Amino acid sequence: MPELADIARGVIDANTYLALGTADAAGTPWVSPVFYTPDGYTDFYWVSSPDTRHSRNIAVRPDVSIAIYDSHSPIGGAEAVYLSATATEVPDEEIDDLAVLFNGRLPEPKRIGIDELRAPGRIRLYRATVTEHSVLVRGSDPRYGRGTDSRMTVTIDGQR
Repeated sequence: MPELADIARGVIDANTYLALGTADAAGTPWVSPVFYTPDGYTDFYWVSSPDTRHSRNIAVRPDVSIAIYDSHSPIGGAEAVYLSATATEVPDEEIDDLAVLFNGRLPEPKRIGIDELRAPGRIRLYRATVTEHSVLVRGSDPRYGRGTDSRMTVTIDGQR
């Protein structure tokens, strides 16, 4: 299904925010919008305070779900990527290189200093590593449609 993989890559490349779904130890769900920087199509980075609800949830339950889509698309015209992933705070020994990657997508005045991402700074760098990619398939799609909108798992490589 190379064309569905192309859709997934296009959605990931074209957007800057993802909806991050987490759950606490009791399983109570929480969704947070976060600005992201992808590294290929398998690793996604964002910054957050370790005190935010989604960061606390990741600390106790690292399995996350992600949706990426253009919220300005007309009704019936949106494309979306759904990701199952495992998330974690990036360890200090990886911060130097990954902060450069993350900052590469930010405009100059918004870039974050490496020291801000380590204690005692108030924010940390987080990574979600994808275990499964799916795309939205319209029910009316002539090739893959099933009468109602659905998700279809796709395989995409980590190359951009």
